[in-house]
Amino acid sequence: MIFKNDISNLKTDIGEKIGQKIIIKGSLGRNKPFEEQATIEKTYPNIFVVRYEEQNRSVTYSYTDILTRAVEVQVFDGAGYSPLIPPAPVKS
Repeated sequence: MIFKNDISNLKTDIGEKIGQKIIIKGSLGRNKPFEEQATIEKTYPNIFVVRYEEQNRSVTYSYTDILTRAVEVQVFDGAGYSPLIPPAPVKS
């Protein structure tokens, strides 16, 4: 379940990372995964904008895309990439 403060915390985290390089991983459906390098450009109340480096185009994502794990975002911290939110715990 997603709580309102989860979204609020994620908005703050992404807002602090404007201009940073990221890697976005997701699926375009039917076995069509993608992984692209991008830069966080802007944040808005319900979405944030990233610019894909290779394609030089902007794409918007909602904060819930990350919280529901529809897309994974890894942020460049100077030495390497680390997940914006930790991986989901494995249930046994």
